[in-house]
Amino acid sequence: MNYFIDAFHNLIATKLRTLLAMLGILVGTASVVAMVSSGELATQQALAQFRSLGTDMLSLTLFSQENKDMAENTDIDLNTVLQLPKKIPVITNIAPYILLYNNTIYSDTSLQTSVIGATESLQAAIKIKMLQGRFISDLDGYTPYCVIGKQVYLQLQPQLGDPIGKQIKVGKMYFTIAGVADDWQENSFFNQDINNSIIIPIKTASLLSKYAKINNVVMRLTDSPNINQLEEKIKINLIGLNSSKKIFFRNAKELIKSMTNQHKIFTWLLGLIGSVSLMVGGIGVMNIMLVSVLERRREIGIRLALGAKRRDIQLMFLSEAIVLSITGGFLGIFLGILISFIIAQFAHWEFAVFLFPPLAGFMVSALTGVFFGYYPALQAARLDPIETLRIE
Repeated sequence: MNYFIDAFHNLIATKLRTLLAMLGILVGTASVVAMVSSGELATQQALAQFRSLGTDMLSLTLFSQENKDMAENTDIDLNTVLQLPKKIPVITNIAPYILLYNNTIYSDTSLQTSVIGATESLQAAIKIKMLQGRFISDLDGYTPYCVIGKQVYLQLQPQLGDPIGKQIKVGKMYFTIAGVADDWQENSFFNQDINNSIIIPIKTASLLSKYAKINNVVMRLTDSPNINQLEEKIKINLIGLNSSKKIFFRNAKELIKSMTNQHKIFTWLLGLIGSVSLMVGGIGVMNIMLVSVLERRREIGIRLALGAKRRDIQLMFLSEAIVLSITGGFLGIFLGILISFIIAQFAHWEFAVFLFPPLAGFMVSALTGVFFGYYPALQAARLDPIETLRIE
């Protein structure tokens, strides 16, 4: 303990030099903590998007393995899809949908929007909340009713006013607005952003375009089904043994697992990048300590002449390097957390303090002090007391 107390007093005696050396460690530690913490926050935000929809989800996209007309080779029969829950009881909710892209016009405003042809079960499947009006119903059949997304509504609002009952032109058809969807959290599980879309009855979509074919389905499942067996049963029921069609599945639990694994790699990569600045700070500590050894040769010589052991000299300088690094590390941890908080505020992420980044930053800064302080301490311990006193 005496070594560290003496080290602290010695560092205070050379304030400017100590501050400059500490600054390198502080910036390096802050880089490690900020980068790893920001990576953690980004991953948690991405995972939250999946968990907001629930982990009991499965989606599929049908596509052709042959270079033929997509409209003829990548469609699923609506009745076949709707019969799946009866044949496969683990499916509790199923929502087939069609994706189209059309120009939307109201008054003098024209928008290029995506059109989703869907059944009413889509609302529960992907948790769409209504801002105004109602969602589309299976009873709508082939009628031209629609639900517009929040962003579509905001862009048309100056001309629309109260949107319910107003008619907008989508493609060559006029649709009556039955409802406005509330703000919807976009995620990579569902193929389209509801906020920038217009939702119409799935049967009406066939009137809007000859390319309106069902090739996407999203469904909710019972707890913990056997995914491999389930996917195989779905394939058999939808496409049988037709090898010209292929189904691509996306499972929420598998996506979360994959993202978690990627997050681990991402964390280590960010930590290594941040450690580069910490290494630069460590080199600064070594330079300062070597200069300190040169300037204090007389002190070292006197201590050795009075009976101090070389091990005592080595520990004295090593303690200074450790105190320097740990102090800079603590300050760097607080700065790194502050930086990650600022990033979270700008990115509109939910902020949280994680244990691993500060702990990793502290451990690395302490090891940096030991590693880069060892050589100067060893050099100081090897000085000849007679030669040091003679030089002075």
